[in-house]
Amino acid sequence: MLQILIQGLLLSGLYALIAVGFTLIFSIGRVLDLAYGAYLLIGGYVFFWISQSLDLPQSIGVAVAALAGVVLGLLKYRLVVTPLKGDMVAVEIATLILAVVLQAGVVLVFGDSSKILLPIMPGVIRVAGVTVTYNILIATLASWAILIALYLFIRVSHTGRAMQAVSMDAKGAALSGINADRINMITWGISGALGALGGVFFASYTQLSPSMWVAPLIIAVAVVIVGGIGSIIGTLIVAHVIGFMEVIVVTWIAPELRGVFTMLLIIGVLVLRPRGLFGREEL
Repeated sequence: MLQILIQGLLLSGLYALIAVGFTLIFSIGRVLDLAYGAYLLIGGYVFFWISQSLDLPQSIGVAVAALAGVVLGLLKYRLVVTPLKGDMVAVEIATLILAVVLQAGVVLVFGDSSKILLPIMPGVIRVAGVTVTYNILIATLASWAILIALYLFIRVSHTGRAMQAVSMDAKGAALSGINADRINMITWGISGALGALGGVFFASYTQLSPSMWVAPLIIAVAVVIVGGIGSIIGTLIVAHVIGFMEVIVVTWIAPELRGVFTMLLIIGVLVLRPRGLFGREEL
């Protein structure tokens, strides 16, 4: 039981980081970005290219991966989302197609075989008698540090308060002098960075492959739907529920069924409580 508690906490922090960027996009831009998983894909492969192909320090790999996520987010918003603004279905289809195109590009450049990332920090540590790799421990601690920094940014900074205003009422925020388009650009850039960093940590925890974006996208969608569209608190809570349940399924039932609980949870919440467990909530 202690092993499940510790591993669940570690995995849940990573899932929360992956899902919160997806939540930000919908809360502020009212868009379900089905290419969100592509941030993780690009982030993971950029990190691999910098740190292992070019043999540069991993810190540079992390920084360049985050920057690649920002650039991808800004380009996606300006070139794909803005022209289709107002037609959510078209945006969802276009972003999903973009993810598939980016996957094909990764296959073209890096091949279709899976790759193992070198651990961010090799070795293991015993926590309350449970063996934990330094890699997942650092990934989780970094995830929580990023989430706390994001929370403080949204609550304290001028830009963060403008993001809250746009989340509550975009038209009202515009009437008060807030440039909603600029706020959306910032949000897409932040989301891209969060997704790319999540990709680095997720790939170091599992493995790097052209299809690695699919599972994190399902997790992000599940967390947002179950937690409540746009609910940051709901996102954090449900990320932990899913993380713990996946550890339980893998440990006590069968590793092959790790994603089944997530899918059943989505169906159950959609049937019983379509607004999610925590309903609609602004930032």
